[in-house]
Amino acid sequence: MNPFKLIIFLCLFAYHFSLGADEDLILENKINSYLSKMSLEEKVGQILMVEIGYISPEEVQKYNIGAILNGGGSFPYKKNDHTLEDWIDLADEFYEASSKTSDGRKSIPVFWGTDAVHGHNNLKGATLFPHNIGLGASRNPQLVEKISSAVASEVVASGLDLTFAPAVSVPRDDRWGRTYEGFSESPELVALLGKHSVIGFQGKLGTEFLGSNKILATAKHFIGDGGTLDGVDKGNTILSEEDLLEIHGKGYISTIEAGVQFIMASFNSWNGDKLHGQKYLLTNLLKEQLEFDGVVLGDWNGHQEVSGCTVDSCAKAINAGLDMFMITANWRNLYNNTLQQVIEGQISQSRLDDAVKRILRVKLRYRLIQKGKPSSRIALNEMDHSDYKENRELARIAVQESLVLLKNNNSTLPLDSSSKILIVGEGSKRISKATGGWSYSWQGSNVDNSYFPGATSIYDGIAEVIEEGNGKIEYSEDGNYKTKPDVAILIIGENPYAEYQGTVENLLLTNVEFNHLDVASKLRRENVE
Repeated sequence: MNPFKLIIFLCLFAYHFSLGADEDLILENKINSYLSKMSLEEKVGQILMVEIGYISPEEVQKYNIGAILNGGGSFPYKKNDHTLEDWIDLADEFYEASSKTSDGRKSIPVFWGTDAVHGHNNLKGATLFPHNIGLGASRNPQLVEKISSAVASEVVASGLDLTFAPAVSVPRDDRWGRTYEGFSESPELVALLGKHSVIGFQGKLGTEFLGSNKILATAKHFIGDGGTLDGVDKGNTILSEEDLLEIHGKGYISTIEAGVQFIMASFNSWNGDKLHGQKYLLTNLLKEQLEFDGVVLGDWNGHQEVSGCTVDSCAKAINAGLDMFMITANWRNLYNNTLQQVIEGQISQSRLDDAVKRILRVKLRYRLIQKGKPSSRIALNEMDHSDYKENRELARIAVQESLVLLKNNNSTLPLDSSSKILIVGEGSKRISKATGGWSYSWQGSNVDNSYFPGATSIYDGIAEVIEEGNGKIEYSEDGNYKTKPDVAILIIGENPYAEYQGTVENLLLTNVEFNHLDVASKLRRENVE
């Protein structure tokens, strides 16, 4: 037997053993009971995850929609300056609408998914943590697990159920715009930290699995997203199957072993064929060989990338093994077309049933019906994110452990707090340059400091220490100063970005507001450390 496949078998045997045969049987009987009472229209509705900006709670009920999501920068009631209560109120509306049992239908509430990828980063006031690339630098699986657990608690407190995290991408070309979403270029480290991230979000199998303060996790993007030619986002990963699994597959083995309930299909191609339409990888490999029994979820309108498909029609993706479309404005047409494709036999009844069973399986495991509406799951005195002291302290520890010191010539560090310090660069005052992409908005840009309540800018943090030490601090945008400093600190960073908008042709530092090399040389000539 191939050694890699032997490892797969041993890991998955342990996973299934931990679940218990009796529990599995009871669960499958419940799933079949639900399925037997569902109409074709209800089944098709279940395989849609619709963005909240394009659907109402009433439409969720009418079409029996299976899940909703908010994209990056999409907020409840389209309120940019939202409150935590806005999230909870809308979550209640969607939950109650989808739970109604009129006309003989069974109660099947919706999931609400969100990109909580370094904290509950769409929510104003949530705790933000370093991106995965920083957590990878810490090489600390216990820290990653604690962070995911903290994020889960804040997602639960806003009434949501599911995060599209962790990314278990293995970036092989730093020009890729999503490099920072990966923990490491080491498949082994990605597998280790990905596994512990899932445990933090969902709880450990056999003990606290999907308990009251836990949420559902998503391993993404299946498979090879970090290995595209020239680092092109949504590009082509050209590898043998053996290399694809050795480099890009280990994070899925480990997260399936940890019990991850969602796996998101990738935008990229493998040897020229888009993943959303890759039956061999989605069905033969993921579902049959790796024995993943959760939901294979599409990415943002990702099915339209498949040859022969459009955003509102893609039987090929469902036939390939996709269980749930992620869809935006065209969801009604996609619903109608998919329904017609089942009626005409382009999508088999058995394939549709398999997809719906997987969705029901996760909903029943998560005890979505028993949990009740989101506002009933949380105590009112736990609803203030501005005072998550423990989570914010954890974020500070994560920052400390993720920092990488390249040099410390002549013991320049630690700095003397009684010194005269020059701070150079708007990144010291603009918090969004430190938080990066997926921070309040999708790109993380055009977000002023007021949208990060409780956060401290780099400048303010240094100023506090310097003032306590009776030192002096001066800010400069370009390296010029009024009083000659003892030490200058240059804050250098690109503007935030996410996904393909960050893909570059070379690794030259761009979008920096001052020429850092010229400024550093000038200060060195002036005998400033």
